[in-house]
Amino acid sequence: MDWTRGHAIGHGSTATVSVATSIQSGDVFAVKSVELSQSEFLQREQQILSSIASPFIVSYKGCDITRENNKVMYNLFLEYMPNGTLGNAIHANDGGRLDESLIGNYTYQILRGLDYVHLKGLVHCDIKSSNILVGQNGVKIADFGCAKRVEQAGPIAGTPMFMAPEVARGEDQGFASDIWALGCTVIEMVSGGTPWHNVSDPVSTIYRVGYSDQLPEFPCCLSEEARDFLDKCLRRDPKERWTASQLLKHPFLVGDFNPHVVKQVQESNSSSNSPTSILDQGLWNSSLDESESLENLVSIPSSSESSASERIRCLSLLSGAPSWGWDDRNWITIRGNSSDEGDTIMDDIEDKDGIVSYGLGKQNSHIDSKELLTSLDSDISNRIINDIWASCKYRKVSFVKPPESRLISQS
Repeated sequence: MDWTRGHAIGHGSTATVSVATSIQSGDVFAVKSVELSQSEFLQREQQILSSIASPFIVSYKGCDITRENNKVMYNLFLEYMPNGTLGNAIHANDGGRLDESLIGNYTYQILRGLDYVHLKGLVHCDIKSSNILVGQNGVKIADFGCAKRVEQAGPIAGTPMFMAPEVARGEDQGFASDIWALGCTVIEMVSGGTPWHNVSDPVSTIYRVGYSDQLPEFPCCLSEEARDFLDKCLRRDPKERWTASQLLKHPFLVGDFNPHVVKQVQESNSSSNSPTSILDQGLWNSSLDESESLENLVSIPSSSESSASERIRCLSLLSGAPSWGWDDRNWITIRGNSSDEGDTIMDDIEDKDGIVSYGLGKQNSHIDSKELLTSLDSDISNRIINDIWASCKYRKVSFVKPPESRLISQS
């Protein structure tokens, strides 16, 4: 297909999203471009999107390789969604939350997409509001860069805030993990905030999700039907979660999408600064340094393939990411990556009493072991400290070990 690239609508450290136009037909679409040498995730997304077709999933339009400005570029053509992401809609709405009837509409469509994907044997692995796009007739699932076949082994992927407990522990990432992430996304829509409160870094978040008995807090303003729906999604045991097919029959969902309801949101967005982008502009237009960018993604090995120290070692690489707030730019996505971890340059580590200090690039992250102990349930504190202690012995990381009475003896 002959096409022309229009203006850029999003930037990352390596990728660019632009509006594009077909020379033959004049059709407008989005093109997601990255240098060929760094296109592993984009090619994975192309392979998946080219094999599926659903009105509830952003459609695949093709791909090609071009030479531009002395660079060889890999280009993925996608359906152009003019109203930004679901995250945009949440931000643009007064109070940072959506009406429950609209949430029911959106959730129904997301579930229709998930049900289709799951029937195809695929797990999305990164459901969240910034990966749901809003169009004229509703919402569609986007960004399949983390997706995998359900039987496929390999590193876990996704955004820690939306990871299911079994994913955070590195045990499994199946259909049920998408359902958990959907429940977290519903909480986003209802509350206008993150599903987990009072967390400031990926390490403590993953341990809170994976090793405590806690659940995300259900907003008090929810109806009984909505609360019951969330209960079916957010069960810590993945075997107890409802499937997408089962949830589609839940009374919380309003059924077919109502365009009159979403029109109100779109009109609200039209007067805001929401980008008309295939992706959330805030996620791509990051002012972070290259070493701190969301494009520097790492993998967390599964528990069957690694020791606790190795999992914590991988998690420690994430601590150089920006602090987590509601802003989507500050959320990180973990993806498997073929880069050599030996190339990572660690900052000088400063010893401080009771502090685990490790950094990546220009930014250091400090975790107070006492705060970590008190912020989590006592039955998992020992395991956390032992894992971190083992990691620190594995890597050059400063850590003042708490009194032996607080620890399980090392075997």
